[in-house]
Amino acid sequence: MTSAVSEFPRLTELSHGGGCGCKISPSVLAELLKSLPQTQAFPNLLVGAETADDAAVYRLNDEQAIVATTDFFMPIVDDPYDFGRIAAANALSDVYAMGGTPILALALVGMPINVLPRDTIASVLRGGDSLCAEAGIPIAGGHSIDSVEPIYGLAALGVVHPDHLTRNRDARAGDVLILSKALGVGILSAALKKNRLDDDAYQTMIASTTQLNRSGPALARLPGVHAMTDVTGFGLLGHTLELCTGAKLRARLRYAALPWLGPARDYVEAGLSTGASTRNWASYGHQVTLGADLTDTARTLLTDPQTSGGLLISCAADAAGPVLARLKADGFHHAIVIGEMTEGAPGVSVD
Repeated sequence: MTSAVSEFPRLTELSHGGGCGCKISPSVLAELLKSLPQTQAFPNLLVGAETADDAAVYRLNDEQAIVATTDFFMPIVDDPYDFGRIAAANALSDVYAMGGTPILALALVGMPINVLPRDTIASVLRGGDSLCAEAGIPIAGGHSIDSVEPIYGLAALGVVHPDHLTRNRDARAGDVLILSKALGVGILSAALKKNRLDDDAYQTMIASTTQLNRSGPALARLPGVHAMTDVTGFGLLGHTLELCTGAKLRARLRYAALPWLGPARDYVEAGLSTGASTRNWASYGHQVTLGADLTDTARTLLTDPQTSGGLLISCAADAAGPVLARLKADGFHHAIVIGEMTEGAPGVSVD
């Protein structure tokens, strides 16, 4: 894939990581957060940091709650406009995953001002603005700094009815798990950085990462939908484990059912991987049981960090049809049942 701004420094060359692969590993993050005070003293705080949910939620009254989140990262692609679009879609996903509707965003911008052309930086901002316009919200302000590595993202606010809030801790035994988007973003972005990604695969990645998870509010209102999260930097296994930990249940995933983006599996079989995948497995691999026939390729793919990934929905078995119908109607053509929640100690089995 040839960058549209190849005469300038490649965005991905200016950063040590990209997209949600920049996230601090789950084990290190847990260590950093464990000394912070708990938030139970705030009764209107419906969702805080205790269960690693996608956003904070604060109840205003019986009909309204505010959803608040922030997400930013270093470039996953070299095209600045696409970078801005991906980062914005990824940030808004946290609001959608809580069942919320975004209402406005603030831009978070860090750029090496003396390294990147002004037009490149402006294109990043335009990309983010275009995705927010697609979501029907303004970027109403923000904050910027001169930084060594390029960084872009949003602080996003949304609203949700407290009765339709979808927390990651509310999954139930017997629920089926539905994934809305195909996996493999981290692998494709790694291939891009090594100049091994062709134009078709690039467009496949861009189409997925810029697709808004706007089905979230409609799904949250469907009977039988119990929990929801989005799959991002900790990979499918990591975010499934968050559901399990919050609900004190176990998940069983069917590897053969998982959808993959373009040539992602081929790249892994050819030896391509990401450092974030290795960090993810080191953090939570002890809670995962892989089937005997699953190879290192499967492990790499299951822990692959997703950027602006799909929704992972835990719902009653008889709600799976309406959930899939809603997702397909909204253009999530890869949406599929990938497993179920069961009784047992928190963990994930993959067969």
